[in-house]
Amino acid sequence: MTPEHHLDKAQRIERSLAKLGNADWEIRIEAAMLAGTHWVNHVLHRVGASAASEDLVHASMCMVSVLRKYKLAEPKLIAQLEEIEELRPLFVRGDMAAGEQAAQRALALLASIGERARRLG
Repeated sequence: MTPEHHLDKAQRIERSLAKLGNADWEIRIEAAMLAGTHWVNHVLHRVGASAASEDLVHASMCMVSVLRKYKLAEPKLIAQLEEIEELRPLFVRGDMAAGEQAAQRALALLASIGERARRLG
């Protein structure tokens, strides 16, 4: 997928996210992960760490050697995406308390990821 395609998808998801409230914490976490993944792919393509034919789907499912390459190129970005991904099994698939706070954290991480991506254009 091209960087522009990732950009478009991330922005569309963020516009949808803006319509949700605090009670929608599960979908906010899920959407933050999805938008964050598109932003990260946008960045990885822009900095030359990945080709348009090579997209990160889930950091947790990525081959170790490929994930290492991404972490060397964009360590903070990958760490932020991994943190969002780690919220998913606990709050979206699980039944942990404090889901609204977890969603707020996911959105804060997404904002930081998006900020980095927007700086690259």
